[in-house]
Amino acid sequence: MRSVGPPAPVRRNGHHLYSRHAGILLLLYLSLLVPLSVHGRDIAWGGRFKSLYLHLEPAPGGWADGGEISSNNLRLTLKTDLPHNLTLETAVESSLMLAHPAGLAGFAENGRQRAVDLTASWGENHAVSEQLHIDRLCLSGQASHLEWSLGRQAIGFGRILLASPLDVIAPFAPDALDTEIRPGVDALKLRYYIGQTGELGAYAVMGEHADDCSGLATLSWNTRGLDILAITGLLRNRPMVGVGLAGDIGGIGIKMETAAYSGKKVSQPEGDLHRFFAIAALECWYRFGNGLVFTGQYLYNGAGADKPSQYPQALNSAPIREGLSFLLGQHYLLLAPSYELHPLVTLSGLGIVNLQDGSWLLRPALNISLSDNLDLMLFWGFTLGRSAKNLRFPRSEFGARGQTGGLLLTWHF
Repeated sequence: MRSVGPPAPVRRNGHHLYSRHAGILLLLYLSLLVPLSVHGRDIAWGGRFKSLYLHLEPAPGGWADGGEISSNNLRLTLKTDLPHNLTLETAVESSLMLAHPAGLAGFAENGRQRAVDLTASWGENHAVSEQLHIDRLCLSGQASHLEWSLGRQAIGFGRILLASPLDVIAPFAPDALDTEIRPGVDALKLRYYIGQTGELGAYAVMGEHADDCSGLATLSWNTRGLDILAITGLLRNRPMVGVGLAGDIGGIGIKMETAAYSGKKVSQPEGDLHRFFAIAALECWYRFGNGLVFTGQYLYNGAGADKPSQYPQALNSAPIREGLSFLLGQHYLLLAPSYELHPLVTLSGLGIVNLQDGSWLLRPALNISLSDNLDLMLFWGFTLGRSAKNLRFPRSEFGARGQTGGLLLTWHF
């Protein structure tokens, strides 16, 4: 593998400036937490270091250049119980990214559903870019059957593993490598428990602008081994309703979810493609006697384009920009087998097939446990599909992508 080239001198100066500013901000963050934690009980400190190396082959048809990316992330967490049955949860992250050529990649945009900017970045679109941000700052409590939390926190819905239509706040992409920690959003969350089997929820998510705010209500219920989840409200200025079911038949886990939307800014730049659309999925899970675990899913992505010539519009549409959808077409088959070769080594795979244009993504991965807290993933992503004949539009979704591979090292402490 080629190594990422050293940055120019001006980048080094920016790096020193970042290190100084990052240290000041980190000390300020800790100084604010220490008085709170002194009065707390059962203080839990922890963290994670993650290092990702990614090699990108050039995309067919010249849609994207190849290169290398090295992304390194340090996360520090604190959780403590406070007087009056309150709990404080915080997390701060410092990230360093090296890209060759410069500007090949940037940090994820998480500010859309954050009312308060707690992020500082340096060297964006340069060979070396760095970021410091607070990902958790949440106060929570509980009284009788009511549980509440206020601040920057993780919110997730849905039961489906690969691509959940009901996971609408801050979902992971179907081909995401790291799904361990969900990005935090600024929100007020209320949950009222109904006995041992039911729960009512209310969620107010505050965004950077009025169009980025959401208000949702949920109902979850378990009856006779069947999990039911219903959700409705306004998702980033878009009325929606959804329902999901999860159960098993003869040892086969079955999950069904669907969500329907009234589109916003239809036919406008960066708006929805359709006036009304739905996203639905059926997922099945089964463990064979030899230890092979197989997960398969059919996904209908009504937010996507009807044909490949509309992929550029889909790529610039609101669902893609918001993270509500990550795929450009409408009909997909997703496959995810997993097999334990050794108690410390697992072979897994991900396959995504676009049933409209016949293109697919296949990514085998080898997951190795190096110690109790140290894990290594080796992976390579293959793509197949009709490549673009010109630069006006792709002929297939995955045929316009280059192959990618690399490694992901994760250490918890």
